[in-house]
Amino acid sequence: MTTIVSIDGKLVPPEGATISVFDRGFLYGDSVYEVVRTYQGRPFELGAHLDRLAHSAARIGLRLPWSREQLTRAVNDILEASGHGAQERESYLRIVVTRGSGEIGLDPSLAVEPRTILIARVLEQPAVEAYREGVTVALVGGREGLRRHVDPSAKTGNYLPNVLAVAEARERHAYEAVMVDERDRLTEGSSSNVFLVQFGIVRTPPLAVGILEGVTRRTVIEVCREAKIPVEEARLTTADLHSADEAFLTSSIREIVPITRVEDQPVGTGKVGDVTRAVQAAFRGRTGPPFGEPRF
Repeated sequence: MTTIVSIDGKLVPPEGATISVFDRGFLYGDSVYEVVRTYQGRPFELGAHLDRLAHSAARIGLRLPWSREQLTRAVNDILEASGHGAQERESYLRIVVTRGSGEIGLDPSLAVEPRTILIARVLEQPAVEAYREGVTVALVGGREGLRRHVDPSAKTGNYLPNVLAVAEARERHAYEAVMVDERDRLTEGSSSNVFLVQFGIVRTPPLAVGILEGVTRRTVIEVCREAKIPVEEARLTTADLHSADEAFLTSSIREIVPITRVEDQPVGTGKVGDVTRAVQAAFRGRTGPPFGEPRF
């Protein structure tokens, strides 16, 4: 089966996966979620993702209906039911918890019972050219007010600022939007974290600028230190990106994608750099090879 869904522990095909139109996740984005991928059929950094799910739920006052053990068991069950591992294909897994349904109204106490939804499908990554040649990003700003309404450390279903950022990036023929705050500081991509390489040092914005702590971001910092690649958190501006020797994006699904252009300007030489390649290799040393040919 290509895609399978679990709703409150019941496995159903996609066409049978339904929730109420009164669910607050649908009405208000009142939900939290995580996206996990597998390597050799095993979920990568599942513990870190479940930790962040619990953190996100706590930040918006949402009670998780399942324990960590129950969530882990549900993840393993849906991955086994998907059959992707047996077919030597990796899985994309989305875990969603909504506050539940109830009388229409903004008051969270109107919700009756949280819902837990898991979606497993075959993993689709960017084209291999994105890793070999790099991608173009667009700088997008002006939505800080929208982003500040929700704690940036919480991964919630309230994603409209990111959706609009992607739409703007696509209008500029860019692969990803890199969001900039009112002080001209780099924050994060619409669904990724941003790293620059300056004078051989890998640098990424600190959490204090108001970004989500990406699981892959954390892993990249760890593997850089293990590989003796200089790495640090630093407040970065658009000028830093334009003058960087190299740059790359990180996310759970896309792993490490080189940035070789910022709109119509090249980053460094306009080609994927040696430090980025070293980080990709160090990261693959942590994950191990996926099913199929490694992309790095």
